[in-house]
Amino acid sequence: MKLAIFSTQAYDVQYFEHIHATKFTSKFDITFHPIRLTADTALLAKDATAVCVFVNDALGPDLLRLLHGYGVRAVLLRCCGYNGVDLKAAEDLGMLVANVPGYSPESIAEFAVAQIQTLNRKTHRAFNRVREGNFSLNGLVGFALYGRTVGLVGTGRIGVACARILHGFGCRLLAYDPYPSEAFKQYGEFTDLDTLLSQSDIVSLHCPLMPSTKHIVNEKFLNTMKKGAMLVNTSRGGLIETEAVIAALKTKQLGSLALDVYEGEESLFYGDHSGEVIGDDLLMRLLTFPNALVCGHQAFLTEESLQEIAETTLQTMDDFVEGRPCQHALTKVPVKS
Repeated sequence: MKLAIFSTQAYDVQYFEHIHATKFTSKFDITFHPIRLTADTALLAKDATAVCVFVNDALGPDLLRLLHGYGVRAVLLRCCGYNGVDLKAAEDLGMLVANVPGYSPESIAEFAVAQIQTLNRKTHRAFNRVREGNFSLNGLVGFALYGRTVGLVGTGRIGVACARILHGFGCRLLAYDPYPSEAFKQYGEFTDLDTLLSQSDIVSLHCPLMPSTKHIVNEKFLNTMKKGAMLVNTSRGGLIETEAVIAALKTKQLGSLALDVYEGEESLFYGDHSGEVIGDDLLMRLLTFPNALVCGHQAFLTEESLQEIAETTLQTMDDFVEGRPCQHALTKVPVKS
C-alpha cells in the first residue's frame, strides 16, 4: 500500500514523516512530490492506493479517470475545501474522497486578528521604516479596537474562534450566517447582512466557497459597507470579486483590505516567484495600495494545524486500507469487507 502526497513543502514532509513513523510505518508507504498533481504528473501516482493533494490542486473527471487507471482508489485532501475535486466523477469511479474538515480554527482566527492589527496599526510599514533609520510616526495612526463594531460573515468554528478573540478586545460583534451558531451568541448578536455591513468598522469573512457565496463581495456588498471600513478575508479567494475591491479602494469607499487568499492564487501561492515577471495584473494592482495587506495563504500554518492535518489524513488512509468507514468521507464508497 502506498500514499503519494503532492504539492508538498518542507513542513509537510516534516509532520507527515513524524506521524507516519510514530503510528503507521508498518501499514503503508509514503512518497512525497513537491509538484502539483496534474495529468502530466499523474504517472508519479502509478500503483499508489491513494493520492493526497492540497487546496489549490484541481482534480476533474479526466484526471480522476487517469488516476483510477493507474490504480488509485482514494483522494485525500489535506485541507477543508473540496471544490477542486469533482465528487460526482470520483463517486462514479468508486473512489473515496475525504478531507480534513477542521484543523486548529484558532490558528486561522488568530491570523485574521493579526492581519487586522497589522493593517490598522501599520506595524508592517513601521518595521520597514525603522530598518532604514526612519523613526517618523507620520502616516502610522491607527485606531483602538475597543468599542469598535466588527461584523463576521460566517460563524463556523473559525468565525466563533475569531469572535472569542475580538470579544476580549472589547469589540461589539455582529454576525450573519444562514445557519446561525449557538456558540456565537455569547459574544454578539446575529443580524441581516445589510445591517452588518452598514454598521461594522471591520468586516471579516469566515464562510466556505460555494455557488451561493462566490463573489459575495461585489460592488453592491462594498457600497453597502460603512464608508472607510476594513475588509478581511482569510477564507477563500473566490468570495471576493477583485475588480470591485480595487474600484472601492480607489474611491476610498473601502478603507483598507487584508487578504490571506486570492482568487487565482493557484498559479502563484506556495511558490517563489521573486525572480519572475508576474502576469496577474489584478494582484499586482492590489499590491500597489498602501492600505492593502496581502499574504500568501498562511493562516493555517501553525505547528498545531500541521500536526492535526497529518494525523487526520494518515488516519483516513489507515481506515481506508483496513476497510473501516472513513469519518471524513465526502463520497459514498462501499467499505471493503
